[in-house]
Amino acid sequence: MAGLPALNDEQMKLVQDLEIEMLSDMYTRMTNSCHTKCIPTKYKDAEIGKGEAVCIDRCVAKYWEIHERVGKKLQKMSSQDEESLKKMMAEQGEVK
Repeated sequence: MAGLPALNDEQMKLVQDLEIEMLSDMYTRMTNSCHTKCIPTKYKDAEIGKGEAVCIDRCVAKYWEIHERVGKKLQKMSSQDEESLKKMMAEQGEVK
């Protein structure tokens, strides 16, 4: 986990638990969204049809792509915030 300060075992466990919770939530949202979009409410067959399978594949791929884009954007914003905070603290240190 690059960029994180040294964490003790308890803090690392908390970070891991939060990550698992976020991924679980994302998976649930993706599953519900893609199911609603790709599977008709009235089932005609016991198996998923080819069109439904293709729809689900594309839906999941788009969901993951957006998830990655948002993650990268948030990471970039976070690093910019850190840099701004360091700069502001350095300036305040010079003022005193």
